Amino acid sequence: SQAHQDTTIRLALALASSSSSIARSRHLHPSGIGNVKAMARMVGSPPSIRKLSCTFLLLLAGEKTPTVSSFASPERSSILSSGRATPVRTGRSDTSLFGVRTAVRRARDSILSRERTDKDLKDGIAFFYDRSSKLWEDVWGEHMHHGYYVPEDRTDHVQAQIDLIDEVLKWAGADDGEPPKKVVDVGCGIGGSSRHIVGKYEGSTAQGITLSPYQANRGNELAKERGLSDRASFQVADALNMPFEDSTFDLVWSLESGEHMPDKSKFVRELMRVAAPGGRLIVVTWCHRDLEAGEPCLSEKEEKLLAKINRAYYLPRWCSVDDYVKLLEKEGAVGIKREDWSYIIAPFWKAVIKSSLNLKSVVGLLKSGFSTIRGAYAMLLMLKGFNSGLIKFGLI
Repeated sequence: SQAHQDTTIRLALALASSSSSIARSRHLHPSGIGNVKAMARMVGSPPSIRKLSCTFLLLLAGEKTPTVSSFASPERSSILSSGRATPVRTGRSDTSLFGVRTAVRRARDSILSRERTDKDLKDGIAFFYDRSSKLWEDVWGEHMHHGYYVPEDRTDHVQAQIDLIDEVLKWAGADDGEPPKKVVDVGCGIGGSSRHIVGKYEGSTAQGITLSPYQANRGNELAKERGLSDRASFQVADALNMPFEDSTFDLVWSLESGEHMPDKSKFVRELMRVAAPGGRLIVVTWCHRDLEAGEPCLSEKEEKLLAKINRAYYLPRWCSVDDYVKLLEKEGAVGIKREDWSYIIAPFWKAVIKSSLNLKSVVGLLKSGFSTIRGAYAMLLMLKGFNSGLIKFGLI
């Protein structure tokens, strides 16, 4: 409620102005937590709200952000501190990320659903998927995307995800004529699509890129386990600055990664740059609805819903399928077609939410940390967006 938000903001301001030891500390030790509670009492809010606000701020303080460039395992990852990478240590005050000032800033930004900077988005995406990918694989398997629900009452969800890949390839004409030989998987997750594609098309190879070191490492592990390491490989790289030569791939594949790109124009330019002449580019992505004729922008209510989702999933501002088509036309793409598959994937979010309602999923969620928990809550917001027609599942 507005009253709860106002109280939390007051608490944040009180903490920010405090000169107590917790404000000077770099970690939230137990003694520091006591100082937080003391400051909450000074705000004068009811005990229940103080407890909620303190918990909220402390959780936000624990939402650390590792560097994208680190290839270390999660146990040896680094976090950002004053613009440089600092190894995580226990029992010492090494980083301001755990400090009250950072907690206050994050609490404020989360409450107000403020947009993140491009750097925060990049670092946050890596951290979010480093923490959540194992849980997703444990519950849903290697494919980290929607499923193809035709018929809509199907319950074989893992197969539905595999079918989505095949149906998208079929829709795009990749099954017609000469099959693709060199594939790039932009935003590859743990490599499910790449491994499926090279298994589908004999003699093909795939290279996947992701911002998450965990995902890249896990993708390579799975490729090795299945005897595909010579045909499918994965690395940490930025989709807005791909480490590939021009005109390299005859199939450029982006399945549910475009929504993470802060600069959609640069994203499309990079996709077109690495595509070979006569190659095929497939973008499947979350978009907001197309604007009506004479409609300058989305409604305030719609923008607020998307802003809340953005905070949870480390997303920039959204665009429409129509925006993508215009960007592709500008870059010289030909044979462009588009389709809305929102109705085809509609049962997916309900299935994901239902799958989380068991002990194994709940325990895994709690172990994954606050950012993953917040992402789970945002599934309800995604469902709301799909049901209202605001969010579209676009194929281009």
